[in-house]
Amino acid sequence: MSKLDATDRRILIELDDDPRLPTVVIAQRLGLARATVQSRLDKLAASGLLRANSSRVRPDSLGRGIAASVRAELDQHLIHDAIEALKLIPEVLECFAPAGDDDLLLRVVARTPDDLYRVSEEIRLCPGIVRTSTSLFLREVIPYRMSALLAAPD
Repeated sequence: MSKLDATDRRILIELDDDPRLPTVVIAQRLGLARATVQSRLDKLAASGLLRANSSRVRPDSLGRGIAASVRAELDQHLIHDAIEALKLIPEVLECFAPAGDDDLLLRVVARTPDDLYRVSEEIRLCPGIVRTSTSLFLREVIPYRMSALLAAPD
């Protein structure tokens, strides 16, 4: 991965609030040529630094206003089976392998508390999962962002 320079960082900060911001608007805001912004974005995309373009949908707009974290303990011999099974559960939005006592950490969504119980049970019944623990998120206090990190000194 290439190191980001100040211009790359400025462009990415602009995109953090609105990923669909037109290149010409970014160029105007930053006092850069549109071609410069476009070539920088093309370079960043080609390097694999940027995630694929998407329109992020809020889970609550799909009727899934309950969010939670599920910690899972695994039979280490079946980790790949567990991950493949978790990929089939639509309510599992993210899955991480953290350091520490937990083998997997998942971010999930559900329609109601009863639905969250169903999702948690579906996770618990995946091959290789020995034990789970679910924590309900009461509210989001800092939304997903990268601008502060991009603006921070190296």
